[in-house]
Amino acid sequence: MPRGGWGYPHPLAGEIRAVGCTREAPVSGGGTPQRLGSDVLAPEFGPPWLQPLVDNVGEIPDAYRRRLPPDVLAMVTASKAAAGNGGRDAAVLVLFSGPQSSADAPDSLPDDADLLLIVRAATLRHHAGQAAFPGGASDPGDGGPVATALREAREETGIDTGRLHPLVTMERTFIAPSGFHVVPVLAYSPDPGPVAVVDQAETAKVARVPVRAFINPANRLMVYRRTFSRRFAGPAFLLNEMLVWGFTGQVISAMLDVAGWAKPWDARDVRELDEAMALVGDEDEA
Repeated sequence: MPRGGWGYPHPLAGEIRAVGCTREAPVSGGGTPQRLGSDVLAPEFGPPWLQPLVDNVGEIPDAYRRRLPPDVLAMVTASKAAAGNGGRDAAVLVLFSGPQSSADAPDSLPDDADLLLIVRAATLRHHAGQAAFPGGASDPGDGGPVATALREAREETGIDTGRLHPLVTMERTFIAPSGFHVVPVLAYSPDPGPVAVVDQAETAKVARVPVRAFINPANRLMVYRRTFSRRFAGPAFLLNEMLVWGFTGQVISAMLDVAGWAKPWDARDVRELDEAMALVGDEDEA
């Protein structure tokens, strides 16, 4: 398929930071945090460049729903309503890292800002081999989605949760293939420290991916599964070492829109999932 004059992956997309495990630590707090059940949220710890996203986090669901055709949106809404209270609760950590301010302007995105992602092991029952935010099912002792997201991120990446500041939570979303009701937890750290694969049976890769790699129009496309039609295609990101699609791709795409970071890109480039996966690390395409 012709690329229409824009190639990918961008060289920045191959940059992955941080290797190694780290110690376990309690969540650091400060200021006057907002409490959500037993979870602690402290939006005041977000840097100026992340503030538009924190302030407008409620707009994220509408941002990715706008990309769905009306009939597909109706099916998704009906599926969510039918799910009701069934399924298990889960949470994921959406962790942005980077300096408090950019050298250009305090409220502009720093060039070295990044987003923490994992690639799930190919042997898992659900979402095998898929790029995702760290996270998983809630445990009875968690007390809320923030605690779940932090615990799961520590178990999967070895991250020192004492370096992280949970800022806000996003809308609870039902993921039909796995039957989970997922709450994304937006968090920030100026320096999260080293991260790495902790259990190869669960996680194949841990990466801090530059936010600029997601913004780059050359890394963007639409992806659909073979069992569905092209009308079910969703936003995706083709990077040197992973394809980010599905729920994770939708959330990242919506965050770029809401934060004002998105650049115009060719949403007419629609690929079937297997075709898109085959391009990961393809130097000819780059």
